Amino acid sequence: MSSPKVLFGFHAVGVRLKTAPQSIIEIYFEPTRRDARMRQFLEKAKEAGVRLIEADGLRLAKLAGSHGHQGVAARVEPLAQVHSLDDLLDSLSEPPLLLVLDGVTDPHNLGACLRVADGAGAHAVIAPKDHAVGINATVAKVASGAAETVPYFMVTNLARTLGELKERNIWCIGTSDDAPKTIYQVDLKGPTALVLGAEGEGMRQLTRKTCDELVGIPMKGGVESLNVSVASGVCLYEALRQRG
Repeated sequence: MSSPKVLFGFHAVGVRLKTAPQSIIEIYFEPTRRDARMRQFLEKAKEAGVRLIEADGLRLAKLAGSHGHQGVAARVEPLAQVHSLDDLLDSLSEPPLLLVLDGVTDPHNLGACLRVADGAGAHAVIAPKDHAVGINATVAKVASGAAETVPYFMVTNLARTLGELKERNIWCIGTSDDAPKTIYQVDLKGPTALVLGAEGEGMRQLTRKTCDELVGIPMKGGVESLNVSVASGVCLYEALRQRG
């Protein structure tokens, strides 16, 4: 059985409290914080029958590994996840919409990408094991609960995984500053995997070559590129718009 993990922040703990309260072992909270947000949060925790433990800011920071805990942290049992990407794709009754991240190593960026993926209805986020950050407490905090709702698959060989997606007739669309088309000029209504690289370096060359098509995001100002989480939002929400 997997070891318990820590969630912190109102969003991350609140989503778990809403979706799977039975998986929460205990919630630690800062008793000196008595504002409306904390009162409402504690009321929901009491209604769910979750064990509440008072803890000062120092203890919360040690538990969360961050000072951005907002006065709330929880020890939780890991939720049951879809075992494989194949299982997930086999279970879908609509065209897949996937976000593929190549080289995103910053936990804040990954958390933001998961959050936008959840908002846009993406079915999963995929990243390579050797060139990405995994799910940790910081990712979960920034994701505001999306780390609990969006499947995140770390694969051994990203190019091979993209090849397997193509065999399933999933169109792999990479983003590049020098692409001949923009994201608004391609059809995203069918099975789609949107492939984005880290800010600055972009996709690795092999990942780029494996994509079926490259598109760009129009940039009208002085900066050359967007943060990867913002770019993910632009692309995913264009897919959502096209899908109605």
